[in-house]
Amino acid sequence: MDNFAFIIHPIDPKRDVERKFPLLGRLLPVSAINFLSRFFPPVYISHITGIRSAATGKEIEGWFVACPLTPARMMQLPTSVVYNKIVQTGRMAEKLGARLLGLGAFTSVVGDAGVTIAGRLSIPVTTGDSYTVAVAVQAVREAARRMDISLPQATAAVVGATGAIGRVCAQLLAGDVSRLILVGRRVNALQEVAARARQGGQAQIEIATEIDSIRQADVIITVTSALETIIDAHHLKPGAVVCDVSRPRDVSKQVVEERDDVLVIEGGMVEVPGEVDFGFDFGFPPGMAYACMAEVMTLALEGRYESYTLGREITVEQVLEIARLAEKHGFRLGGFRSFEKPVTDEEIERIKANARKRGG
Repeated sequence: MDNFAFIIHPIDPKRDVERKFPLLGRLLPVSAINFLSRFFPPVYISHITGIRSAATGKEIEGWFVACPLTPARMMQLPTSVVYNKIVQTGRMAEKLGARLLGLGAFTSVVGDAGVTIAGRLSIPVTTGDSYTVAVAVQAVREAARRMDISLPQATAAVVGATGAIGRVCAQLLAGDVSRLILVGRRVNALQEVAARARQGGQAQIEIATEIDSIRQADVIITVTSALETIIDAHHLKPGAVVCDVSRPRDVSKQVVEERDDVLVIEGGMVEVPGEVDFGFDFGFPPGMAYACMAEVMTLALEGRYESYTLGREITVEQVLEIARLAEKHGFRLGGFRSFEKPVTDEEIERIKANARKRGG
């Protein structure tokens, strides 16, 4: 049977450990979870069944396996140590019989973004970043439509624009909007992204190293590897749409608590075709998955056992191709969520009304 495996790891240490080990999650402080994660072995999480192609009727199975390292530990430990732990987790997937491995969250960005890990495993590896880009841009386009934002007249911003995902998001958005602000830490790298984005559309491209620059943006995609939130309530204009692709989140919870005139959505929630049973609650509604998970599922349904997305270079062509294949097999944008809660039509109408009152 065609199949895959996907590596997850604890993002919110206490909450995520508690999902699998309720007692440990409740009793251990975050500092202890961070410390112990280096010494804990890879963890088998669940068997995934019921994914069925809308185009071919083909059904696949998969597995969740967990690398125990938290984001804090992945950033603190030597890269070689992190690689070893991820490779150990990948070898668990190989023993389960997986033919393709997806890297989730920080396991996809450590070091050279999967290249070394793929070289040390006998099965192909994909980060899922190509479909993550596709779904983030789809989500922003749909959210803008729902918020009555005309993209051809709008200003967009990409935070984390020099990263693998941010670069391609910038290239795609440059064809949608009149003005595009690229936000990052390194001016030279931002200039390189700006040059690429200018080839992809007619938008006026600007670069910025300060997060305050997003105050001018109508739509924002944020995708950094920051360990702490970087976008607060005062950074956003009334009526803005923010698609937060990062895990851990870039957008502070304070934004939705204090700003009832902006729409914050989580990037990358996808409806999976078939009657999927993940065997594990990772925080999404039934039948929904992250876009990075959906990429590895799409490749398995297509029978393409290859390292589709690896490293820091993603092309627009890759993104468009995986989006086409995912649509063929029945994957769809899965609605909007904000801080693990569904965003209703009524909430969007309220946000629009509040934004109009405040000049948005």
